[in-house]
Amino acid sequence: MPRKKHQPEEIVAKLRQVDVLVSQGRSVSEAIRTISVTPFTYYRWRKEFGGLKSDQVKRLKDLEKENERLRKAVSDLTLEKLILREAASGNW
Repeated sequence: MPRKKHQPEEIVAKLRQVDVLVSQGRSVSEAIRTISVTPFTYYRWRKEFGGLKSDQVKRLKDLEKENERLRKAVSDLTLEKLILREAASGNW
């Protein structure tokens, strides 16, 4: 069975759907089955996206992507600095 990669907006919508179903009197396990995900996935989503709105989720993902790009740039610059320092000291 192929795995589906859910978009953050879909995840927030499914979490809200579970909240609605639970407030209507269904059990959490029934509500989770209704949105067609495993309990592990639901609780992981709830931990990561619980209480966020879809625009906040989009902003969070954009910031994570930018953070990763900046970390990569810093590591590249640090490596270049170490190489230049090694070359300048004449220990090669």
